[in-house]
Order: sequence, then structure tokens, then C-alpha cells
Amino acid sequence: MHKDNIGIHEIRKLIPHREPFLFLDELVKIERLKNATGIKTFTTEEHFFKGHFPGQPVVPGVILIEMMAQTAAALIAYSIREETFNKIVYLMNIESTKFRKPVFPGTKIFSDVNALRSKGRVWRFEGNSYDTSRNAICEAKWSAMIMDREDEKHT
Repeated sequence: MHKDNIGIHEIRKLIPHREPFLFLDELVKIERLKNATGIKTFTTEEHFFKGHFPGQPVVPGVILIEMMAQTAAALIAYSIREETFNKIVYLMNIESTKFRKPVFPGTKIFSDVNALRSKGRVWRFEGNSYDTSRNAICEAKWSAMIMDREDEKHT
């Protein structure tokens, strides 16, 4: 199944993240269970720019990784919606991460994410981010697990 794109309203139905911690504006080039591209324009109003770094604001690297992880979570939730209803995708590990170029306010970022494999509820991904000029921003490999929402509640 291939779909060209989904917007922010459908993304909000797929993943639990909300502003100020939702780092996707759109999901494009979706190929079910395989890959998708997340898009986010980091506006000058992003909350983290106030402290990272005053006078020379830069998107934190962990936010760029989070953007890729949210792209992966939205891809899986979109692909197996029936199986992920009332479930949440948790990041398990991050490895092989490289940052190539800083991201400044007003930059539109694309994150290409590929699902490498899955074993039960554990998924393995790789991704890379770039700007509108296709300059490399960052790359990473990571794993995530699909869990029941009830498992996340503390008793």
C-alpha cells in the first residue's frame, strides 16, 4: 500500500505526541511497513530555541533524533493501525548516530526512515535527515517496541 502523504491531523491520531513535543508537520512517501519521510519546519517560535543557545539558536540533536523516531512511530501506526490501536511505540535504543550540520530556526527538515526488520513487537529502523538543499543533517539507527498503553500506567 502506498500513500502520498498525511497531514498533522492524521499524525495526531497515530501517535500520542503533542506540542511542544510533536516534531512532524507531515508524513510523505509512505510505503506501508517499509519507509516514509517526515517533514518539519523548525520555526523561530520553537520552545527550545530560548535556551539552546541564546543568541545562536540551534535545534538540539536529540530533537532531530526524536523527529526520526516520531516518523518511524507514525509509519508503523499507519501501517498496522488495527494492531496498534491503544498501543504506544517506545524508543529502546539509539546507535550509530552522526550529526553532520546544525539546524537553525526557519529550516525545513526531511527525515527518511526505513524499517529494517521486526521481531514480535520490536522494530529496528535507520534514518537520515536533510534540508531542502539535500545537505546531510544527521543519521541514526535505533530500535523501538510497541507496548500496550496499560503497561505504561504506574500502579
